Amino acid sequence: MPFDMYDDVILTRDVPEHGVRAGDVGTVVERHIVPGVSEEGFSVEFFDMTGNTVAVVTWPASGLRQPTPADRPAVRALST
Repeated sequence: MPFDMYDDVILTRDVPEHGVRAGDVGTVVERHIVPGVSEEGFSVEFFDMTGNTVAVVTWPASGLRQPTPADRPAVRALST
């Protein structure tokens, strides 16, 4: 499932070590071809609602999906 540069994508699995969870929306910032592996990887940048970068995560395509018309934005506050 190829994604283009700067596409919005939705994370399908939690990545707790980076503070992002399934359902978080990010932007593709790099594509990675891994020799000998059949799956592409992508670096995805995640932002908070004020535009600050929260994390940049390199993740396989199988852990991302494209948004659909059924998706709605939501907010979850991080506990401090």
